Amino acid sequence: MLRPCDRALGLASDQAGAVSASQLYAVGVTAKQVRVAVRARRWRRVLPGVFVVFTGPLPDLTRVWCALLYAGAGATASHGTALWLHDGAERGTPLPRPIELSVPHERKVKAPAGVVVHRRRKLPDSWGSPPRLRVEPTVLDLAEAAHGEDAALEPVLRAIQRRLTKASRLRTELGRRGRHRWRGLLTEVLAEENDGVTTPLELRYARDVERAHRLPKAERNRPEGANGRRRYRDNRYVEFGLVVELDGEEAHPRDDAHLDRRRDNAVTVMQQGTLRYGWREVTGLRCATADEVARALQHRGWTGRAHPCGLGCRLPGTWTRLG
Repeated sequence: MLRPCDRALGLASDQAGAVSASQLYAVGVTAKQVRVAVRARRWRRVLPGVFVVFTGPLPDLTRVWCALLYAGAGATASHGTALWLHDGAERGTPLPRPIELSVPHERKVKAPAGVVVHRRRKLPDSWGSPPRLRVEPTVLDLAEAAHGEDAALEPVLRAIQRRLTKASRLRTELGRRGRHRWRGLLTEVLAEENDGVTTPLELRYARDVERAHRLPKAERNRPEGANGRRRYRDNRYVEFGLVVELDGEEAHPRDDAHLDRRRDNAVTVMQQGTLRYGWREVTGLRCATADEVARALQHRGWTGRAHPCGLGCRLPGTWTRLG
């Protein structure tokens, strides 16, 4: 028969080395035995009522367990911490700070340093070990807390891109919520995702350049080539032999980067090839971009024309920054 301390060690091994005082007492470890282990530096007190059964630095997973054990019954990892458990932990990504937990609204938990506790009236079901909210409510929580459209889109599209979830699941979860700060935006994004849109920049192009100016609808992110040597193009106008690629990695472009692409694209308009755009052209210069794509398509046989996207829209023959 296992001794109480052995049972405690077995319990801690399932919790990344962390264990709570209530768990220790439940398996027969006495308060005196805990004090002796701490004084002997075999165990270590990390938070009130929470111990680790080893010495040395705390791994990220152990930090999460300690916070959960401190928060007590009903506590679950949420927000960035839950997303890290779903995806980042296995890839070796550092645990985002602070650690974020959610608890039922009727409970009041004084958050220790480095921990944020969210009280929730309708706390979604949790799962896993350590317990965390499922991907869909986690992603929508992160989106709701974001400041600005791009920040709200980032966790949603990244989760889809990394195949952590599907647009249909996120739509279902969004439908369960009485309110969401970015409901209109996310509803549009999740509908677009079925059309192959997988990044915020692609969404902006599809919505603000292509659809807003009534350009033909491109195929998005379709694989080309044999298995093993496939490549993915962002937007392909198959009938007209034109490809539009978007540089989503260019988060902070130099001020004149779009001028280099302008020179390259000027050649493409009249020849076979690929048009390339970054954030500047798809946002601040979206009307000029629509004009350029339209002219390239017309050169390849499209009989339509670009239409104004609204009051004040500019469809210039030259590149002019929008005011």
